[in-house]
Amino acid sequence: MKNIPYKILTLSLLATLLGVLSSSSLHATAASSISVTYAGTYTPNLTYAQGNVVKYGNCTYIALGAIATNASPSSRPSAWTVLGVLPENNLFGSGSNTFSLDFVTIGNPGNQNDSNGYGKVSYSYQMGAYDISVNQYNAASSNGALGLGDTWFTNGDQPATAMNWYQVAAFVNWLNTSQGYSPAYKLTYSSNTGYSMALWPTNQAWTNGGMNLYRNASCVYFLPSENEWYKAAYYDPTKNNGNGGYWLYPTGSSNAPVAVASGTNTQTAVYNQSWSTSPAPVYQAGGLSPYGTMGQGGNVWQILETAASGVNNSTTLNCTAAGGAWPAGLGALAGGFQNFSTNTRTFQNATAGFRVARILP
Repeated sequence: MKNIPYKILTLSLLATLLGVLSSSSLHATAASSISVTYAGTYTPNLTYAQGNVVKYGNCTYIALGAIATNASPSSRPSAWTVLGVLPENNLFGSGSNTFSLDFVTIGNPGNQNDSNGYGKVSYSYQMGAYDISVNQYNAASSNGALGLGDTWFTNGDQPATAMNWYQVAAFVNWLNTSQGYSPAYKLTYSSNTGYSMALWPTNQAWTNGGMNLYRNASCVYFLPSENEWYKAAYYDPTKNNGNGGYWLYPTGSSNAPVAVASGTNTQTAVYNQSWSTSPAPVYQAGGLSPYGTMGQGGNVWQILETAASGVNNSTTLNCTAAGGAWPAGLGALAGGFQNFSTNTRTFQNATAGFRVARILP
C-alpha cells in the first residue's frame, strides 16, 4: 500500500535460474559457458543477446540467442525459454519511487444488471482497493511516464486529482508497459500538444463483455468501465440469500452512510464537507463496499473509461466520472445517480481522481 523497497532478483528467481542453466535443454544450445545477465523488464525497442534474462508480464525469460528489436517472448516464443512465473506483486517503479497497488477480486461473473441497467459483468476482474494517490501518481512520472502533469493536492496520500482523461489513461498505460504488458489505450504523446487517442482495430480490441475499441485485449491494467466500477461499488453476492443484489450506497447498505471528513468506520463516507477543505487520504476514505473497495462513494469523483454514450466507438465522445466527492451531497453517492459527463477529454477538475482495475494475466 505504501512505498516499499523492490529487489529485482528474488531468491526464488535465482534458484529457478540455476535450475534452468543446468537443464539439458539449455545445454543443447551448445553454449556450455553461456553468460547470464539480468536485463530488467523487456523493452520492445531494445535488442537482446544470448543469455539475457528479462521480466515479461508475469514471467521471466532467457534469450537462447540474439534477439532482434521488437521480438518479444510472445512474438518470438521459440527464441526465449521461460525461467519461471513470478508471483503477482503489483509493484511498480524503482528505488525511492517504488510503489504498490492493492486490488480486490470482483468475482461472481455473469451477475444481472441493477434496475437502472448498470452492473452486469460477464467475467471476474480486480478493482483497485483505493483511488490512486499523489505519491503513486508522482512516482510514475519520476519513473518516466510522460505528460502526466501536476496534481491539485500535494499531500502524498491524498487522491491525485485535476488530471484529464488522457493523463490518467497514460498512467494506466505506464503500469502495463513497465510490467511488460501491452498498453491499454492507443495514445500518442507530443510535448507541444499533449496526448491524442486512436481506436484499436477490432482484432486487437477488448471483447470480454462486448467489443471495446478503447481497450487493448492484451492489457492487464485499465480504467474501469461504468459496469465494472458499478459492480465493485454496489453489488453484494451475499444479498438476497446468496443470490446477489445491489445496495443503494457503496458501503453495503441502502441506509445513508454517516458523513465524515475521514476515517475507516463501516457505514461512513466522505461527503457533505466544505468546499474549502480537502479530500481525505485514500486510505481514510470511509467504509468499505461488500467486495472491499474504499471511497467509491464520496471523497473524489472517479474518472471512468466508458464514453458518455455508453459505447467506446469514437475518440470524440465525452467521458464520464462516478461516485461523488467530499463537497457533494448524498445523492451523488447513490447507485441510481446519473454519472456526470465531462465536456471534453482534456477537462480537469480538482474534485476528480481515478482508480485502476485489472484482469488476471
